[in-house]
This record gives sequence, C-alpha cells and structure tokens, in this order.
Amino acid sequence: MKSVMLITVKNWKGIRLKNVVLRLRSAQVLLLLVLKMCFVFGQNEGSKKVIVIDPGHGGNDSGAIGINSILEKDVVLNIAKEIIRLNETLFESEFDIYLTRYKDTLISLGDRTRLARTLKADVFLSLHCNASMVMSKGMEVYVHHSDKPLTKSSIGLGLSVLNESTEKLGFKKRGVKFANFQVLRETVAFCPSILIETGFLTNNDEADYFQETKNIRAMALSILIGMYNYLNI
Repeated sequence: MKSVMLITVKNWKGIRLKNVVLRLRSAQVLLLLVLKMCFVFGQNEGSKKVIVIDPGHGGNDSGAIGINSILEKDVVLNIAKEIIRLNETLFESEFDIYLTRYKDTLISLGDRTRLARTLKADVFLSLHCNASMVMSKGMEVYVHHSDKPLTKSSIGLGLSVLNESTEKLGFKKRGVKFANFQVLRETVAFCPSILIETGFLTNNDEADYFQETKNIRAMALSILIGMYNYLNI
C-alpha cells in the first residue's frame, strides 16, 4: 500500500451537492423519524438523490477481525460517517445521505432494507471489509444475481465505485461479482444496490491502511465520487 494516492480537494472544488444527517439514539427512533420526514422531503426535496449507506455488522457482531485487531464494524462505520461529512463539506450537500446505523448498534438486515424502501432510495450501498484464510488482497463489489431490471444499473454503479476506488487508491481490483446477500436481494427491485468489500483485514497492508484517518477519508471520497459519477452520467 506504499503507492496509495489520496484524492485532493482541489480536484472537486467545483462540485455542488447536499446532505441531511439524522442523529438518532436507536433503530426504532430512526425508523419513526424517517417515516415522519419522508412526507416533508417528498414535498420540498423531491429532486435530490437519496442514498442509503449501510455500514455492515455492529453491536455484538464485529464482522471480520483484522490481523492488527481492527474491527470491520468500526472501519465501515468510520467510512460511512466520512462520506456524510465529505458530502456536506466538499460536495456542498447535494445528496440526501442516510445511514442504517449511526453508532455501534446491531440493526437487523430486514430493518436495513426497510429503511431504504421507506426513504425511496435512489441508491443502496452496503459497506463491508473482507477476510480470508490465505493472503488475499484488494477490493470487490457484489450485486444480486437476478434478472431484475435494476441489476444492470447495479453493475454500472458497482463498476463506477470500484474503478474510482482502485485506480485512485492503489487497491487491487477484484471485480464485480454476483451473490444472494439479503440486503441486495431485498433492495434491487427498487434501486441500484451494491455491497462493497473495501479490503482484506487479514492482509497486513490493508489492515494497517484502515488504521489511518487520512486513508478512511480517501476511501470515503473515492466511493462518494464513484457514486457521483454514476448518478450524473
């Protein structure tokens, strides 16, 4: 990972975007407030793209445990929060971005996809980190293996995010793959949906990479730019 190239702010100073951040104390409060807010947003903010980002795992489900003891649940939540911050500060808040969790809590897979449906998301993106018994490395993106009309759009979104991230950050490109993950299966019918494996926590270089705040920011920015490119083509 010595060759990692960070994306700089000066490349994006002309972009204008928008974000709404919900700060909630529990999943139940999240769902209740979202239902109330949908009516307002439907009236006033209908032209904005709604993005639901799903930081995987949480609570007593740590996800993958890195070779350096870093936890998948923490890495993906940090990336998701940084996407929100960058959307607000760098992209001038054009997207409405919501997270399925804002802290270290475990949300059911069904609640994660129900939130996306309730918000009528334009994009659903689930964030994860990978693990392997062998010394694997790189990023990969999953889409649902179905013949739904939005499967092709999901592939396009996945390629946009994957290309932006691997080309700018120096990660090995492992491709767009197909899987029957529940969060993809239950969202692909109404919006492009992808699951990103951002890197292998069982790989020394990639596990160390995610311990640096600047690298979390770089990953978040590359994902955000990938989504921006897809939504504006």
